[in-house]
Amino acid sequence: MRYDISHVTGFFYSQPVSISHHLLHLSPRIAAHQTNHRSSLVIDPAPAVNEPGTDYFGNPTSFIIVQTLHETLEIKARSVIDVQTNETPEPDSTLRWDHVAAKVKADSSRPMLDIAQYLFTSPFTKAGDEVEAYARHSFTPGRPVLEATLELTSRIFQDFTYDGSATDVSTPVDEVMRLKRGVCQDFAHLQIACLRKLGLPARYVSGYLLTHPPDGQEKLVGADASHAWLSIWIPDHGWVDLDPTNDLIPTNEHITLAWGRDYGDVSPVTGVMVGGGAHEVKVSVDVRPLEAGV
Repeated sequence: MRYDISHVTGFFYSQPVSISHHLLHLSPRIAAHQTNHRSSLVIDPAPAVNEPGTDYFGNPTSFIIVQTLHETLEIKARSVIDVQTNETPEPDSTLRWDHVAAKVKADSSRPMLDIAQYLFTSPFTKAGDEVEAYARHSFTPGRPVLEATLELTSRIFQDFTYDGSATDVSTPVDEVMRLKRGVCQDFAHLQIACLRKLGLPARYVSGYLLTHPPDGQEKLVGADASHAWLSIWIPDHGWVDLDPTNDLIPTNEHITLAWGRDYGDVSPVTGVMVGGGAHEVKVSVDVRPLEAGV
């Protein structure tokens, strides 16, 4: 599936900003299942510095410095990308989960060290004993790792309510566990915390999800949104994506933007500024399927 993706972020300040520095994760990464044909950034006011780069996790980035006095900042990202559905192993054919945890712990080879970095608690995945107990309900001794993980995915979908007003970007996993409410970012962090508590590598994935309008209605411009899910590492196969918000294994309708330990590693726009006062952020996303070859 080929997509034309538009992601527009607008910052509106109550006082002028004299200078701002921003790190952008707005260009979809190249991966085994997707090809980024072209990406562009249009920024107003135009930045004095706009340096493309790659972060520690291999995600494409842009570092910008805006030195023009401004009360608004608009960042328009546009990409054309092909996405394929990854092959997924039969859940009951995967290695038992406790063997996976033991394998990661015992193997000190360089490839395994790259995987093992996703074992450790990160700022957005700190969690207590209640989260581990919740995970162990699915991870009974000897159970195949993907079978158990898919059950955990379904339980999060069933036990938690999607509620955009219940949390914000700083809400801890333990609070999400207590509220039983949140958004895609919260559910991804919760499942990552569950898996890491059991010694299983899990990483955070940010991206986009193709949405479909109700029958008989046209899709609204700007109605799409950023999305978040996670991946678990499975021996003899690699990373398998999971979407607890929708209780499914992502297909070619999930477009990967970046991955890391948690949201803090891959936030679409981060930065610091001088001035600005109070500010408002507005985001508009469009994910539009294209004919192949466009």
